Formats: sequence, structure tokens, C-alpha cells
Amino acid sequence: MADDDRTRFIPRRTPESAAMAANVRRAMALTAALNRLTYDDADQVRALFSELTGQAVDAGFCLIPPFYTESGVHIRVGRDVFVNQNCTFYDLGGIDIGDAVMIGPNVSLITSGHPIEPSRRREGVVAKPIVIERNVWIAAGATVIGGVTVGENSVVAAGAVVTRDVPPDTLVAGNPARVVRSIAE
Repeated sequence: MADDDRTRFIPRRTPESAAMAANVRRAMALTAALNRLTYDDADQVRALFSELTGQAVDAGFCLIPPFYTESGVHIRVGRDVFVNQNCTFYDLGGIDIGDAVMIGPNVSLITSGHPIEPSRRREGVVAKPIVIERNVWIAAGATVIGGVTVGENSVVAAGAVVTRDVPPDTLVAGNPARVVRSIAE
């Protein structure tokens, strides 16, 4: 993960890392409760997800459990967002999801990692935000890495690993994901 103005580094054994650990414990308790719910418990799912993120989600928000996150407090979702089952959002760097986004099953949004250098790997956590703009569809099993913006109206194909920004109105696929074609109407 390259350094830029959006990169956060959280060193081990600091007040910031202690707060991160407290958020993880809180998220584990809330997601355990959320993951006992079913598709028919949509109102309760919305209520628990709102508690998890610290912001109310709209009535058009739909999430099918199970769902996993390391914190939840750094997730922001727009209107009419759909999150299918078994998704993982590691949100330490921040995840901003625009309106009318559809996220398929087994999608991972991973904003955090560790320094690449072996000697620094255990020093702390590096985090960068993910931005998913309006009307995006992220298909089953895709992974989006921190520092990436997925442009409006784009589609991330099933199984893609997105390591770079996705231009608006495009289809990306592969590992690493590459633009397949424009989907502008």
C-alpha cells in the first residue's frame, strides 16, 4: 500500500490501537446478533446495522446475513443499497457506499493490511479508504482493496480483485482487475 494523504498507520500498543481493538470487540458482539437474524428480519437487520455503523440506514437498505466487519463505525451507506450474504467489510480505512449499489455474495471490501517489509509487518496496521460510487454492482466473490474508488455505474465482475481505481461506466474483471469494456448507455 503506497503512502498518500489517505493512508493511515496505526502503530501497535498505542491509544489508537487500543481504540481499534475496542471497536473490534463491539463489532463482534453486534455482528453475532445480526448473524442470528434471517432474510425475513429486515427491520431488525437495518436496526442492528445502523447501530453497528452509528448512522441510520434508509428503509431501502437490505442486507442478508451473515455479514462480517472488523469495526463498522467507518462504514457509510447511501440509499437503496443491497448487500448479499457472507460479505466482509474491513472498514478501518473507511468504506463509503453510494446510492443504489448492489453487492453480491462473498464480496470482500478490505481497507486495511500491514506494511509489506518483513521487518515492519508487526509494527501496526495500514489503512486506506474504499469509495463505491452510485449505481455500482460488485458481483459475487469480488475483492476490493483499500485506496480504490469504483466509479459510478460500473460493474466489478465475479471473482475480480480490484487494486486500482475503476473508471465510471466500465466493466472490470480479472486478477488484478482490468477494464474489459465501457458500459455507458
